Amino acid sequence: MKDIETIIEQAGVKPTSNRILVMRELIKSPRPLSLGDLDACLETLEKSSILRALTIFLQHHLIHDIEDGRGVIKYEPCSRHEEGKDMDMHVHFYCEKCQQLTCFEDVGVPPISLPDEYLTHAINYMVKGICPQCRNKR
Repeated sequence: MKDIETIIEQAGVKPTSNRILVMRELIKSPRPLSLGDLDACLETLEKSSILRALTIFLQHHLIHDIEDGRGVIKYEPCSRHEEGKDMDMHVHFYCEKCQQLTCFEDVGVPPISLPDEYLTHAINYMVKGICPQCRNKR
């Protein structure tokens, strides 16, 4: 993966130390992270600083947000985007037992045909159920 600073700069965002720290946590995490998760990981940053970084990253399509099945917003890096549009739309799975959110990056969101007047920027496709680990615990 490209240097974090380069990733941020290529999106037209100034790579401040706070933004680099936030993006590093998002990239290294195997799962999407909430603001609370990031706040716990980044003890040296104020929650408001983390939120400002997330807001700028969302505006520049460096990350996308997902409602995790419980109403909590989580964030993950985008691997592909075009001007004004997130091209990294994939299926997410929420386990109703362990409450873990899993990304299926290789499972694309089915095409949705909306009337011409509507412009789609992102799609949040969530499947809820029981993950294999929880199914095997029965």
